[in-house]
Order: sequence, then structure tokens, then C-alpha cells
Amino acid sequence: MNKNVTFTIGLFVAAACSAFSVGAVAQTRTPPQQAAPRAAAPQPAATPQTATPQPAATPRPAAAEGGAALKGGEVVARIGGSDVTAEELRAAVALLDARSQAAVARDPALLGQTVRAILANRLVLKEALSKKWDEQPAIVAQFARARENLIVESYLDSIATPPESYPSDAEVKSVYDTNVGALLVPRRFQLAQIVVTLPKDADKAAEDAARKKLDDVVKKLKQPGADFGPLARSVSEDTASAERDGEIGWVAEPDLRPELRTQVIGLAKGGIAEPIRLDDGWHILKLLDTEASRTRPLSEVRDALVQRIRAERADATRRAYVGELLKQTPPVVNEIALSKLLSTKADPPPAR
Repeated sequence: MNKNVTFTIGLFVAAACSAFSVGAVAQTRTPPQQAAPRAAAPQPAATPQTATPQPAATPRPAAAEGGAALKGGEVVARIGGSDVTAEELRAAVALLDARSQAAVARDPALLGQTVRAILANRLVLKEALSKKWDEQPAIVAQFARARENLIVESYLDSIATPPESYPSDAEVKSVYDTNVGALLVPRRFQLAQIVVTLPKDADKAAEDAARKKLDDVVKKLKQPGADFGPLARSVSEDTASAERDGEIGWVAEPDLRPELRTQVIGLAKGGIAEPIRLDDGWHILKLLDTEASRTRPLSEVRDALVQRIRAERADATRRAYVGELLKQTPPVVNEIALSKLLSTKADPPPAR
């Protein structure tokens, strides 16, 4: 049976993991990537065995056994003569990153999508094998390279993986103390907004209408007892925030656009800034709350630090091991042949 379950599972899960965007108020920033331990190389697809056709049967859900956990070999889905077992499904989920696994745990529907991805993979594989696609020289060569890489990577991982006891609490604390400056969480602002849209290329009539509406909104906000939330809900032209009384959530100080940052910093809690013109129109911001900057405590970042330390140790061990092998058996490279192979000069056109 085919064990390759790495089809487009991640595509289904990724959609469930998208973060809320605060739109024009925040700058576009690329979040820093955290180093993670090297992942094991994916296993190459194995040619499925030809099975004796069995009569179709509906897989039993867990509820049929009083909610007991599925056994490894229990069938959870079937397509044609190919079954997907609970063990294979668990293996597919295990290949996902931690964030995607958490999304699957929160939303059982994603598990069903994962099963359907595996079944779709089975159909494509069956079609390809029926046309002897796996016997093409290029595919055979790819199989050989995949096998070679799998053996090398899994062997190096077995050598380089640190013991479970590494790092010690003292080592984690030392790394934390050394990098404490990078663990500063910047000040954050909880904001609400009212937006009067006005594109940059708007004609004079649209500009006059937007300006008239803006003046009316400002006038209402300055009236005694004015309530920002209901007004935002009724007049703001940013639909997403208007439905939440204008609230756009928490925004870190470095993520605020420069033209907004200076005004927000000067506001007291509950204060309302003067209208600010951005590319999409006029924005009126209200400061709902402020969260002071802080240093993330060790308890909050310990797991990430441990992963980082273990990954760096594993990488250093791998490099040292490979370097020692190269010392014992120095490679010989034909640089002349290599330069010819990698030459990018195009052949001259034939003479006419």
C-alpha cells in the first residue's frame, strides 16, 4: 500500500492559520523566522502492492466503538481498492508543522480535508502507475536520488540529534541572559478607527463629498457625550472594523505607520486623534488602551530556546562529522571539467 501521504495537505491547513490584518493602519512587516530543528527528509513514494479486490465497506467511525481511539490498522477511508488507515492519517498529520497540527486539533473538518487529500493522491498515483510513469528513466533517477538523500539525512540525524537531557536548565538560562535584549516586546496600542475613503486619484466632486462627510464626523465627535463606537459602526467606510465599533485590535508601536505613530503616542487613554490622510482616505483614530513594552520571561520562551539550542548543536555536530570524513578521504575535483560543465556561454548561431 502507498505510504506517501505528503500530497497538498499543507494547503488545506494553511488557510485556517491566517492572521488578522489591521489594514492601512499598520505597516507591512515580515515577521522574523525562528530557527527550528532540521526536519527529517520525506520518504519517497513506494510502489503499492496489487491487492485482491475486496467488497466495499463503510469505514467505522470512532463513535461506533463508544468514542474509543482508532487502532493503527483501522480503515478511516477508502477509494477504489486502496484504504487509508488511522496509522497513515496520524503519520500525515505528524508531517505538518506545529501550527498546522494545532489547527487540525481545533477544527476536525481539517482532518477530513487531509483524508481527501490522501485519497486524491492515491487516484493520481494509480493513474500514473497504469501508464508506467514510474519506469521512465528520469523518474527512476529521481527515485535513486531521493533514496540516497533519505539514507544520508536519516543517518546524519541519528548521529547529530542531541541527547534528551540537552540542554540543561543552566545552559538555557545562560542563552536567555545573553539574548535578553532581543526578547523585548515593544509597546502596543489598542486602537479603533473611523475611515472616510478617498482614493488618491479621486476627482474634485468625490473629494468635496469626502471632505464634507469628514467634517460632519469630526463635528459629531466633538459634541458632549459623543460615543465613538456607535458612530464608527454607522459611518465608517472600513466594513471590517466598523462591525466592531471601529476596533482594529492591538498594534505594536514599530508596526504603526510613521504618520500615525507620532499622533497615537501623544494620546491619553480614550483620546481621539485629528484626522490623518492616508492613501485610501481619512483615518480618525481612538486610543482604547496601551500595553507597556516588556521583556518576555524565560518561562514564555523556554520551549523555543530549547529547540533553537538543540538545532544549533545538531547542525554543528553534522558539520563536524562530515568535515572529519572529508579529512579522512579528501575529495578530488576536476575543476577544468567542472568549469566547462557550468559554462553559461551560448553556442554561436550556425552560419547561413
